[in-house]
Formats: sequence, C-alpha cells, structure tokens
Amino acid sequence: MKKIILFDGVCHFCDKSVQFIIKHDPAGNFSFASLQSEKGIQLKKDYHIPEELDSIILIEGNRYHSKSAAALKIARELKGGWKLFYSFILIPRPIRDTVYDLIARNRIKWFGEKADCELPPPDVRKRFL
Repeated sequence: MKKIILFDGVCHFCDKSVQFIIKHDPAGNFSFASLQSEKGIQLKKDYHIPEELDSIILIEGNRYHSKSAAALKIARELKGGWKLFYSFILIPRPIRDTVYDLIARNRIKWFGEKADCELPPPDVRKRFL
C-alpha cells in the first residue's frame, strides 16, 4: 500500500518539500494530497486526524504520523543519505516537535505563500490524489 503525505497546499516551503520528496522517491512510494483539497479533508476525517492539525501528515496503513515523526519517517524512505536523518527519531518527540513547531509557525513568514500552482508532468501528476 502506498504511503500518503498530506501537506499545506498554500505554503511555498511545503510545496518545495513535496517536490524534494518526489525527486528523491523514484520508486513512487508516496502519494500526495493537500490538506485543503477534498481528498485531504476526507482523509483527515477517515483517519480521525484532528481538524486543527495543519502540519505534514504521513498516512501508513491504518495509522498516521504528524510533525517531526512524519518528516523523519518520510526521510527514512528517500533515496540517498537522507535516510540518516531518521536517527533523530531517538531524540524525544517533545523536543523534536518544539523545533518542528518553530519552523511550522514561521514557514509562511520565512518562505512565503504559493501564488500559483505549476502543473507537474503526467508521471508525477498521477501521484497526487
């Protein structure tokens, strides 16, 4: 079963992160949906993901991971040395999530919003739900 990544569709940093994941996931293990899309909203309901959670979310099987846990589990699946970042999972989650929350709180201020959406090529487009 494919793993699904839910992301903030208006955040420039989040969009660039999705492009990075696509580039480093040549096997196509991940599918994507924005949190604001109909599919993203439905998946949040289906997996009982709290409404106010607007961080990156990784859905695997019948459970979901959010914030730093999602980011690290995604890194573990990427091609190349990015797998090494998974070792940060040993840091207690409250500490990891404090750093994650700092970046998340400032992501729009630091990286801006997306003004428009680029249309990905067909081979990438099929990975979006």
